[in-house]
Amino acid sequence: MPPTIHWQEIAIRLLLTVLAGALLGIERSRTGHFAGLRTTLLVTLAASVSMIQMNLLIPTNGKPPDSYAVMDLMRLPLGILTGVGFIGAGAIIRKNDMVVGVTTAATMWFATVVGLCLGGGQKILGSVATVLGFLVLWGLRSFENHIERYQSAALSLTIAEDRMSAEHLREQLERAKFRVKSLSVAHRVSEHHKKFDCELHWPSSNGVAVPPFLTELERLPGVVELTWKNISSAPS
Repeated sequence: MPPTIHWQEIAIRLLLTVLAGALLGIERSRTGHFAGLRTTLLVTLAASVSMIQMNLLIPTNGKPPDSYAVMDLMRLPLGILTGVGFIGAGAIIRKNDMVVGVTTAATMWFATVVGLCLGGGQKILGSVATVLGFLVLWGLRSFENHIERYQSAALSLTIAEDRMSAEHLREQLERAKFRVKSLSVAHRVSEHHKKFDCELHWPSSNGVAVPPFLTELERLPGVVELTWKNISSAPS
């Protein structure tokens, strides 16, 4: 970082910052996220301006001979990083047992680091980081959608007492690629029913909320009631 910078250099840094923030922000807006173009661009600009301000204040760094105050310029960009942490926390939302917005929060943090690089004069580093970040957000999206992810769910099945055993149900679930985490049985003697309660992990890479295998269970003879509840999704 040079000790002094001119307005031409400041203009170049700000221009690169706007381009970087716009590239990252457009990708988020295109996919319908709340923290889109304007939010990402403002975060990147704030980080860049703080580094430019720090660069301009370098001649005043340290302790003047007539003052007890010591100016620590590094507190300015560190304060920006701390502030972005609050923005990222606000972007993370918990819906029942599902957590969303983690990638958006990570994008805000990444955009801040890019802004600090460009504002500090590391134009090549900041530009390369922007391209890599965009490729991660845009290029790996389709690849991530094809990764097999497991979702947790609760299955409750009430069936006539002599129609199915716990071992038979477990075999059918495992054959359908379910991972049985727990399975309990309750006998309703007066009604001649058995109730199975299962906690499962099942592959949901195709985005289906309810597995087709439930239709097969419903068609089994003696089924009285079947309840399915999605608990949470594996973090992406």
